[in-house]
Amino acid sequence: MSRHFTDRISKYAVTLWAVFSFAVLLAIAVFIFVDGLPAFKEVGFFKFLFGTQWSPEHGQYGILPMVVGSVTVTIGSMILAVPLGIGCAILLAEVASPRVRQIIRPAVELLVGIPSVIYGFVGMLVVVPFVRQIGGTGFSVLAASIVLAAMVLPTIISISEDSIRAVPRRYKEGALAIGATQWQTIWNVLIPAARSGIVAGVILGMGRAIGETMAMIMVIGNSPIIPHSPLDPARTLTGNIVAGANYATGTHQSALFATGVVLLFLIIVLNSIAIYVFRKASRISNVE
Repeated sequence: MSRHFTDRISKYAVTLWAVFSFAVLLAIAVFIFVDGLPAFKEVGFFKFLFGTQWSPEHGQYGILPMVVGSVTVTIGSMILAVPLGIGCAILLAEVASPRVRQIIRPAVELLVGIPSVIYGFVGMLVVVPFVRQIGGTGFSVLAASIVLAAMVLPTIISISEDSIRAVPRRYKEGALAIGATQWQTIWNVLIPAARSGIVAGVILGMGRAIGETMAMIMVIGNSPIIPHSPLDPARTLTGNIVAGANYATGTHQSALFATGVVLLFLIIVLNSIAIYVFRKASRISNVE
């Protein structure tokens, strides 16, 4: 009787917290939408979303350059971080010796606790001068992508490693028993079996990437223009909000809230695309 009562209470408690979490998220979404609605009405939704000029002093509120900047930096960072993250996860889970794991794993966990401003500072001192040797001022999409890749690596590595370790050992033993090499076992058995966890790590890393602010402001150049190459400066949606948060009033303030609405929608779209690609790849793998 006591056990069933405890299970029922636990079920209700978990449900209550889930509803509460969803309610908080919904309240945040409603708040920023209500405060951003005046900007959509005054500027016009399509003009606000597809306008290329951001100049509050002249009443111009077009956030397309910031949308392009956020998407470009996020994609660039994931191109760099995903192969490195999955490779490091494979190293820690299947290849490295226990002694090497004891060195690498704490270093990866330490990266999670480093403040973003430190990443930005190191990026200014190391990455920006390096990119400057390639071309431009150094404050660019490329520099931001490199710094952002370093910031999302711990998330991808940790979740991917846990997912690979969670694969039943009989999968590996069965593959080795029929003559597969260690790499064939990892690539054709362990990685597909751990795919859902790896994709979850990538999605979480992507969410971290598109929402990063301080480090991006320090290395991306913070220019509200559409970048045409990785060496061009840019500005992200989060950087745009921070740039005017201290002094914005009236329509300008509402436009910043509207920027937050677009950012929230963009995160939902990117996550949905990632989930769709994952499910489609899974169906293809099952057919094969």
